[in-house]
Amino acid sequence: MKKALITGITGQDGSYLTELLLSKGYEVHGIIRRSSSFNTGRIDHLYEDPHGPDVRLHLHYGDLTNSEQLTSLIYNISPDEIYNLGAQSHVRVSFDMPEYTGDVTAIGTTRFLEAIRRSGIKTRFYQASSSEMFGAADPPQNEKTPFRPRSPYAAAKLYSYWMTVNYREGYGLWASNGILFNHESPRRGETFVTRKITKAIAAIRAGQQDKLFLGNLDAKRDWGFAPEYVEVMWRMLQQDLADDFVIGTGESHSVREFLAAAFAYAGLDWSKYVEIDTKYFRPTEVDSLKADCSLASQKLGWEARVLFDDLVKIMVDNDLERAGQSGPGLGKKIVLDKGFGWIKGA
Repeated sequence: MKKALITGITGQDGSYLTELLLSKGYEVHGIIRRSSSFNTGRIDHLYEDPHGPDVRLHLHYGDLTNSEQLTSLIYNISPDEIYNLGAQSHVRVSFDMPEYTGDVTAIGTTRFLEAIRRSGIKTRFYQASSSEMFGAADPPQNEKTPFRPRSPYAAAKLYSYWMTVNYREGYGLWASNGILFNHESPRRGETFVTRKITKAIAAIRAGQQDKLFLGNLDAKRDWGFAPEYVEVMWRMLQQDLADDFVIGTGESHSVREFLAAAFAYAGLDWSKYVEIDTKYFRPTEVDSLKADCSLASQKLGWEARVLFDDLVKIMVDNDLERAGQSGPGLGKKIVLDKGFGWIKGA
């Protein structure tokens, strides 16, 4: 039985990755931060009684700011694969908390890599890099596109990217970067723009909200479906040689387009409900991101199955259902038709 260690296991990607690995027979270990309140909502449905005979999901307290804890966990678990998904991952918040973002998102990766090197274990390491590293670079962006980060978050991710490359080349660690473009799902955090929109639609239809306040509607992103992206993380770590890959759909759409598609699918006119609030603008903006994932297609045999229109339907249907409302109901059918039956509750 293979063993995997995941940071950020309670996040969107961490929860889907856990489901995928459990479906493949892995023993999964996740690092969670100590909190006075429960913060495991996305993985509660995967919980197993730790006293049971065949438990395959284990949670450990730890933090990317504590190198001693990381070293101890790696040494004691001795995982075959490590997925470093943990980070302060909200781009706008990184402008307000640049030092914390650097400590967790950048230096946290270095602590992990150094813990692996010092432990001497043979493991495969996945670093969650980000399309935000491309920043002001012209689209489409691929593995050879120069990086031009435009936020503390992007700069921190870029530091992690190069440290991963350096530990691979300098110390022979099996370490791979996944440069993932925006990926969304019903488990996306409610402060991220896509989920903020779909959750607001449900509240507006229920008469619980009158307005939705947003920032830059003209920013363009390459939006994909998160469960697909955790599948490709796993594929990266099954390769003979470690490499770095750009992952995306190859399509680019603006926030305005997402708004229009989501509201129209729910039978609403977005222009009647949306207002602009400048506090949501970033000091430096990333105008357009669009993935060229030719390398992933060639080497990993991967192409996106869920594209923009289907993603919108999946997310809107989910938030309407959570609010006890009926919608068009195509979302679950799309998920199953595209082959994501390993998702619990899909």
